[in-house]
Amino acid sequence: MRTLRYVLLAGLLGTALSAQAAPQTYKLDPGHTMVLFSWSHFGFSHPVADIGISDGTLVFDEKDPSKASVDVTMPLSNLDTHVPALDKHLKEADFFDADKYPTITFKSTSVQSLGNKHYKVTGDLTVHGVTKPVVLNATLNNVGPHPMTGQQAIGFNATGTLKRSDFGLGAYVPKVSDEIQINITTEGGVPKAGQ
Repeated sequence: MRTLRYVLLAGLLGTALSAQAAPQTYKLDPGHTMVLFSWSHFGFSHPVADIGISDGTLVFDEKDPSKASVDVTMPLSNLDTHVPALDKHLKEADFFDADKYPTITFKSTSVQSLGNKHYKVTGDLTVHGVTKPVVLNATLNNVGPHPMTGQQAIGFNATGTLKRSDFGLGAYVPKVSDEIQINITTEGGVPKAGQ
């Protein structure tokens, strides 16, 4: 009888531990997400634009990062350089052609732990109707209960580079740099039941 109790207890503990280790799904918060990209303007300045996200989901298991994934949508309607004339120009046909291609998407294909809360995130970026692989270097900022909402929360920063000409956005290269620097900060939470 005692052996049976031990077997049942071990089974329950095993189930609880495996449930805790399961990947957690987070809804990314557009209000606490910035997707910044910058470039060289004829070597004189380095403008920065923010595009943000409209929707994003992050699946993450700290114990097994290989199970992680991210899927985000970035609407060009949110594009903000703090210069209205530049916003308008970037949305025109010689750059993003936002009327024809209104969103940018990123879907991860693999996540690799580099140790010490650093990760290599590889994924497919679709811009201007073109999909290319992009690598982001991500850092886990924090994971745990959010002090304001009580929800399980997570936050990351990430950086990367790409060539805009790879996506058919080659206007004014090389005077206006082909290489684009990307800086991202984001946080999200596990939705409460019914959300």
